[in-house]
Amino acid sequence: MNNSVSNTARLIGAGLRALLVLTVVCGVIYPLVVTGVAQAAFAGKANGSEVSYRGKAVGSSLIGQRYDKGQDKAGNPIPDLKFFQPRPSAGLGSNKTNGVNTQYDLQVSGASNLGATNTDLIKAVRERKEWVATTYGVPESKVPADAVTSSGSGLDPDISPEFARLQAARVAEENHLPAGKVRQLVEDHTEGRALGFMGEPRVNVLELNIALKELVRSQG
Repeated sequence: MNNSVSNTARLIGAGLRALLVLTVVCGVIYPLVVTGVAQAAFAGKANGSEVSYRGKAVGSSLIGQRYDKGQDKAGNPIPDLKFFQPRPSAGLGSNKTNGVNTQYDLQVSGASNLGATNTDLIKAVRERKEWVATTYGVPESKVPADAVTSSGSGLDPDISPEFARLQAARVAEENHLPAGKVRQLVEDHTEGRALGFMGEPRVNVLELNIALKELVRSQG
């Protein structure tokens, strides 16, 4: 009996020591080492790829956001056309404007899960295309696909150079800026394909709008 109790006590003691050691190594030392390496070598990415403007974090270069000037009577956001607008955000919520959900809610990230022949999706795309064409004064045939469809995550921070160029004239007008300077901003912030062949050319909307604000300040 004494041997049995002694063996049990030794096993419990060994288990507790192993638990303590593994807790310290895996729960304290390892996270601190990983965090330290990340902060030393990849501080920007480790901290969420934050974008700052005049000393204040204004968003992430990896996550899209809205640019609004309030809401209409129905509670739908009203796009602020002084800024370049992002692509639609399908999300998984129900708040809709211009035929699609564009709330960029981090809690409902995702695609619409609607098939290409879904009547609701077709209606939403048509409404959005009409809104874009009317708002920016271009034929519907000139409206690029990313202006009327969302990304798989619903949080795409980028738009195509075509969509950015389409908005340039209206943005320049709203800000009382020379159209040529706004178009040049778009060109300056157009990124090519990764490694020259992967993906598509793109424009980060947040970074473009920050440059736009600086241009407005310089002209004021």
